[in-house]
Amino acid sequence: MANATFSQVQTSIFEIMSTLAREKGAENLGQGFPEGLEPPELIEAAIKALRDGPHQYPPMMGLPALRQAVADNACRFFGLDAEAENVMITSGATEALSDCFLALLNPGDEVIVFEPVYDSYAPIIRRGGAVPVAVKLTPPDWRLPFEQVSKAITPRTRALVVNTPMNPIGKVFDDSELRFLADLMLKHDLLAICDEVYEHLVFEGEHKSLFSFPDVRDRVARIGSAGKSFSVTGWKVGYVMADAKLLGPIARAHQFVTFTTAPALQAAVAAGLNMSQTYFDGLKQALRTRRDFLTEGLNQLGFTVRPAQATYFAVADVTAFDENGDDLAFCRRMVEEAGVAAIPLSAFYENRDLSGHIRFCFAKQQDTLARALQKLSRWRNAQ
Repeated sequence: MANATFSQVQTSIFEIMSTLAREKGAENLGQGFPEGLEPPELIEAAIKALRDGPHQYPPMMGLPALRQAVADNACRFFGLDAEAENVMITSGATEALSDCFLALLNPGDEVIVFEPVYDSYAPIIRRGGAVPVAVKLTPPDWRLPFEQVSKAITPRTRALVVNTPMNPIGKVFDDSELRFLADLMLKHDLLAICDEVYEHLVFEGEHKSLFSFPDVRDRVARIGSAGKSFSVTGWKVGYVMADAKLLGPIARAHQFVTFTTAPALQAAVAAGLNMSQTYFDGLKQALRTRRDFLTEGLNQLGFTVRPAQATYFAVADVTAFDENGDDLAFCRRMVEEAGVAAIPLSAFYENRDLSGHIRFCFAKQQDTLARALQKLSRWRNAQ
């Protein structure tokens, strides 16, 4: 790999579709970055912290104020029992995932992941010498298949990766699904690495974490992201919350991955997490409005879309339009012919063995969504 040129380095489906969207001047509803939702108070807090300093390495575990703010926010909104000492700040949630995988997995360990699965999980797990074992969720209800999960566990299984709320399908794991997973953890002596970056973006129902189950709390590493909670994905400020016996080795991995995170951004995120419930309720309402606008518009055009329970994403069934059963080809054609970019859901399945579904991001300005719907309408009418 050391001799590879840039052109030889394989990139992600998100970058592929975003590049194609730029080339074609398309509306980009593919990559999951939000538009126009950043809270002004957060930006002002970052400006003040940049002016005031300090500008040198902050503590490896994170600024004390931010670690406390993460613990307090988790208690305030989700009833989680945690202290600042249970929290470590990372350079984004992807780093937090890497730290957890590197720290908690050994070569040859198996790790259960649920497809559709975010694309970074499997490569990092494999790079650490462990083996991802996929269990597939299927439309239209995306229920956790209890029997298949149980059958996937072997003597080599070490951990579960639980993404709730779930990218790319907007699913929120309910109490019965989480209780089932907790019981499996106890029965088979497993850990859970929980990607909960969309914790504050649940529109239907409530977010609940395996960390809230007292009998498995010490087996759970819970990951969050300021990028999602405050619509500042470029800041790359994340965190891990875990019991001391897990956080210790995770912190040792973090020490040699990034060591620390920009102090001014940490200070601003601490201020953000301490904002009133009005902000968090307002963010959900703004995204719910955009979700409903896009969902209703797509359904009127003949797509089949259920309102997402959470996240930034709406999943559209396009089997009526995709007679070849190739969602990647369909997305390419939609960019080139309609001028709208989305993500093929098959990209979230290692064997690409689910087709006919694509993912739209609705965390965009209302006029962006309106232009996309207008372009799709013209495209559909021309066919």
